[in-house]
Amino acid sequence: MRDRLQEAGQSIFVQSDDRKTDGETSLRNRAESNTNGLGKDAWNPKKAKKDDTAKAACEKWFDVRTFGQVFAFGKDGDASGVSIPIRGPVTIQSAFSLERVSVTSTQITKSVSGEGDGSKRGSDTMGMKHRVDNAIYVTYGSMSPQLAERTGFSDADAETIKTMLPKLFEGDASSARPDGSMEVLTVVWWEHNNKSGQYSSAKVHRSLKVNSDGSVEGGNLDGLNGEFVPVF
Repeated sequence: MRDRLQEAGQSIFVQSDDRKTDGETSLRNRAESNTNGLGKDAWNPKKAKKDDTAKAACEKWFDVRTFGQVFAFGKDGDASGVSIPIRGPVTIQSAFSLERVSVTSTQITKSVSGEGDGSKRGSDTMGMKHRVDNAIYVTYGSMSPQLAERTGFSDADAETIKTMLPKLFEGDASSARPDGSMEVLTVVWWEHNNKSGQYSSAKVHRSLKVNSDGSVEGGNLDGLNGEFVPVF
């Protein structure tokens, strides 16, 4: 999700090594950077309050005000003893397959010519590669208005998450997950009319039935209907 948000132009604190856009070598360096972060003074308890630093971090980075973050620094340096936990309002659960998956295992051989001047062939390494050829996975999520007020997560931020969900696997190819091998089939979005929620998250999730072929049924409760977000 962070990768998709970063590609969409959002400021992201936890960046993948292969997708870094600011050149910072660690999360601490990014946090303390005067250009890409908040500067060292923001993390110095003698110069700044933790609440002010947490607020500034939420304003600076989309993923911090969305998913939360723990800023924990060691006992050395100007940031001695700083530990700032931020609870994010957005929670996305692990995805589980509807049915028992069938795992295909293939034996592979890795050969590298890297000894000496490169003319010598290194010893072969045997290994196994595992893959799941066919499965339907289901995941659920929620947003807390109470926590959103504390981090500054807005309705516009929620709309950004909504538009990113159908694109989770775009540009996310790897040898274990080749391009086109996974896709988001359906996204269902519920929007309650009050902060406490018209129904519990568990009841809302149970109202949806996902079939083994990926088709979806239900998702509606009295006064609360699920919106099927377009997936292209």
